Amino acid sequence: MSSGSEDDKPLANLKVNGHASAPIISKADDRAMDAADSKVHMAPVGVSIRNGPVDQDKMDIDSPVNGQAKRKSRASIDQSVNYKDESSDDEAPLAKRSKTQHKQPDSDSDDEPIAKKNGARLPPSAKNTDMDVDSDDDEPLGKIAAKKASIEKAAVKEAKSIRADTKAKKPVAKKAVKDESSDDEPLAKPTKRQANGTAAKKANGVKKEESDSDVPIAKRAKKAPAAKPAAKAAAKGKAATAKKPVKEESKDITDEDDEEEEYKWWEESAKKEDDSIKWNTLEHNGVIFPEDYQRLPKDVKLLYDGTPVELDIEAEEAASFFGFMLNSTVNVENPTFQKNFFRDFKEILDRTGGAKDKNGKKVDIKEFEKLDFSQLWAYKDAQTKAKNARSSAEKKAEKAEREKRDAPYLYCKWDGRKEKVGNPRVEIPGLFRGRGDHPKTGCIKKRVLPEQITINIGKEAKVPDPPAGHKWKAVQHDNKATWLAMWQENINGHYKYVMLAANSTVKGKADFKKFEKARELKKHIDRIRADYTKDLKSEVMADRQRATAMYLIDKFALRAGNEKDTENEAETVGCCSLKYEHVTLREPNTVIFDFLGKDSIRFYNEFTVDRQVFKNLKMFKKPPKEDGDDIFDRLTTTQLNKHLSSYMPGLTAKVFRTYNASYTMSKLLQELKVTNATVAEKVKLYNDCNRQVAILCNHKRTVGAGHEQQMKKLVEQIKGLRYQKWRTKMMMLDLDPKLKKKKGAAFFELDEDLTEEWVKSHQEFLVEDQKSKINKKFEKDNEKRVAEGEKPLPASELKERLKVASELEAKFKKENKTKKVEAEGKGPSVEKLEAALVKLDQRIKNLELQSADREGNKEVALGTSKINYIDPRLTVVFSAKFNVPIEKFFSKTLREKFKWAIESVGTDSTWEF
Repeated sequence: MSSGSEDDKPLANLKVNGHASAPIISKADDRAMDAADSKVHMAPVGVSIRNGPVDQDKMDIDSPVNGQAKRKSRASIDQSVNYKDESSDDEAPLAKRSKTQHKQPDSDSDDEPIAKKNGARLPPSAKNTDMDVDSDDDEPLGKIAAKKASIEKAAVKEAKSIRADTKAKKPVAKKAVKDESSDDEPLAKPTKRQANGTAAKKANGVKKEESDSDVPIAKRAKKAPAAKPAAKAAAKGKAATAKKPVKEESKDITDEDDEEEEYKWWEESAKKEDDSIKWNTLEHNGVIFPEDYQRLPKDVKLLYDGTPVELDIEAEEAASFFGFMLNSTVNVENPTFQKNFFRDFKEILDRTGGAKDKNGKKVDIKEFEKLDFSQLWAYKDAQTKAKNARSSAEKKAEKAEREKRDAPYLYCKWDGRKEKVGNPRVEIPGLFRGRGDHPKTGCIKKRVLPEQITINIGKEAKVPDPPAGHKWKAVQHDNKATWLAMWQENINGHYKYVMLAANSTVKGKADFKKFEKARELKKHIDRIRADYTKDLKSEVMADRQRATAMYLIDKFALRAGNEKDTENEAETVGCCSLKYEHVTLREPNTVIFDFLGKDSIRFYNEFTVDRQVFKNLKMFKKPPKEDGDDIFDRLTTTQLNKHLSSYMPGLTAKVFRTYNASYTMSKLLQELKVTNATVAEKVKLYNDCNRQVAILCNHKRTVGAGHEQQMKKLVEQIKGLRYQKWRTKMMMLDLDPKLKKKKGAAFFELDEDLTEEWVKSHQEFLVEDQKSKINKKFEKDNEKRVAEGEKPLPASELKERLKVASELEAKFKKENKTKKVEAEGKGPSVEKLEAALVKLDQRIKNLELQSADREGNKEVALGTSKINYIDPRLTVVFSAKFNVPIEKFFSKTLREKFKWAIESVGTDSTWEF
């Protein structure tokens, strides 16, 4: 990739042999488009009518890999070391992909989407999905469009009001602060810095710019006005830290100052004068390396054409990578996965002396198909089963030992404060899988050695000792960087960083700045929308293309996209880099997008747009353009972001997603009225609002594979409670037979769907569940006794305990025969049983709400909206206003991540986005 000189040219994206749009749009062309207007009634504007997958709905913070959050990485353009403090969310980096998809000769791409031409199965249309929040509405798309328009109208009114209030007030000079709000990257990205006492290097020759690229490029820190005073929550560190400590030896930082006062940076009112300095003192104990490879037993061999082969330890480890994952057929049966693995495996074989038979004769491995990994898989499978079969005490002992071993690395000392490290573990070697249809899937990820790792630490701190016999690649003392260690992986040349955890001060400030920037956008959104709406009819092609791209980014939350180094990266697509074949137009105003999006995941969606936008896209696809040509050939992401920054310092395309989600949620919550609903009903009310945000902002997903099974489980739970409710009523009748006359026979009848067959099946389940609980309790009691040095309980004790389950089974048989249920419990009474019925009714209602909520969310990515784009302070406001515990909305991890939001808002239910 070049240093970026192309970005300043009007046709920066244009391919060498591509077709360009005319620089000026003639009035004749415009009139021709107007004359072609369809008389057909247009679909409601501004909504998604068919959506594709959002496969990665669960966030890294909620779904750690092997118990640890994913490490962030960033693409490296060349092989020089770059200490830039930035990363992207993708652990599986993007890779090269074919740039042009050729049209089928017998189809017209403007009439037929790619998915249909390729025979791919389309996602469900809006008519077949449960996207509407009001099932009584006959026109759900119209309702969504109207709601969206209403919210946008309110935004215009509010923006004008904010500016009017600002003008009325006496202006106050504000100090410029660095704009570092990035929802995907660490805070500091200074242009120059000193590393190891030498002059800073050029950052891979990449132009520094703000962009919404799927693979972020180096960013230059810019100056921007501070957030408005009412919203400031400071980034200033405590006035002074203790004297810079000198570490005499590697120590467990977790043991130090456990009772130290918590640093509440959001309560500070002042701002650091130099916000590029991230720390003054930094101590940590380095990284955790994966365990060394243990050789296979002598009777476990890789076979080639039926012959057991002897391998060097490195080659054997590589073979085990493949052999140990034979159960993952989606990978090991993938031809690309096989080809890449075999190529890398052969390279290791050639370098380590090849394979030999038991007599020492060389075995020439030439064909992948002749390799037999079955013995390796059998060994791995047996090891896994043996590990899982261990007692609970053994598992706990191993866990305790591991936690003790890892403890020194889990925390660092940052300006004297104890801060949690996100993931101090160096990646284990194995086979690269990648996301989507990744061309490098199956490549061998090599073991990372200390000689590849750079340590960043305070000058006065003791440098962590590398493993015996090794040394670090480099040690630096860069207080403008927020990472502790870094290395470059071998698959795509991406840099990996050890960063602070999501609940750290640095990460919290980054989140705060991101949402404050979105709040700042409120002041300008009306002018931005008015200007791009006007420019949709501009005579200048570059202006019209920019306005159309802004419309798509604002209305449909498309990513801006960026130019790719197609020799080293997958050609993933965003709005500005859309190709001719990615867009299909269907009269009168439907636009179909089908392309490879972020993380190499296919993006498919059908949107209804304003007629002028539809006409513009038709013009941008005008012949002689064809497959491979850019839709926006006179626009780059750099140019778009530069234009946006003229409205507001630091404004980029990505801010619109955060603004739209947060502002929409804010308006929806303001419309809610406080009622005497139950907590479960209030939670569903919040989720309904979150769902509307996800729909309006197009945060969608396909129905999960396990959804149907989860729904069946919920249905069974509800039916089980209804059966329990019936038994309780029958117990009341047992105590007072006159109740049948008082309450009526219908009150005591079993629900129709609880058939005799289902009842017997459920009774068997209850008996087996009782036995399972007794067995588990018996095992736990014995483990405790053994741990305390006592003799385990005899088998006769278990037999005695299991009599309870046998008695339950006999009771059910009697009830089925007599159709009567004897009252249970100590001192049973009709009053107690009636109270039990009330509790059962509430439990049933809660499960029914949960079921309805889950069904409504099956095609909506609530997590994407709530965690990434909705200001967490809005959730805190809802919690305070409706008196619902914050635990109902945020997991423990998220409560730690958003502690700044929870404590800065507190119980103030009047805070507004």
